[in-house]
Amino acid sequence: MTALDSLLAGGRAAAEARMRDTVRLYSQAADSFDRATGNTVPGAQTDLYSGKARVKAIAASTGQETEAGERGIQQREYEVHLPWSTPLPPGVRVLPGMQVEVTASPDARMPGLVLWVTGAAFSDQSTAWRIRAEDRS
Repeated sequence: MTALDSLLAGGRAAAEARMRDTVRLYSQAADSFDRATGNTVPGAQTDLYSGKARVKAIAASTGQETEAGERGIQQREYEVHLPWSTPLPPGVRVLPGMQVEVTASPDARMPGLVLWVTGAAFSDQSTAWRIRAEDRS
């Protein structure tokens, strides 16, 4: 093990110790319309990861106001940190449009928050796997 490897191992352990939230990362198939009932049926969800994480708002993000479905929404940016060693199913990459749901957190306001993935960063010298996401509420 090199000095860099030792340093990274310590940094990854420290980053993981700060992961006090629990999240579920998933993809969702397109919704479909059921003509018999007249309802929209949500697409099937595929879980990619469930476990510890650190969810933090990006301080520089002031929230962009936009309109969706004739309703005003405010988009706020977040960074979701997963353990660096988090595995994904073979051939699967995290793509924009996937979602992260906060399932548990010491902050009582966070559980139930659903974030939309906007990008993911990969690096062999990172201390955590960082996913950029936004709150579209």
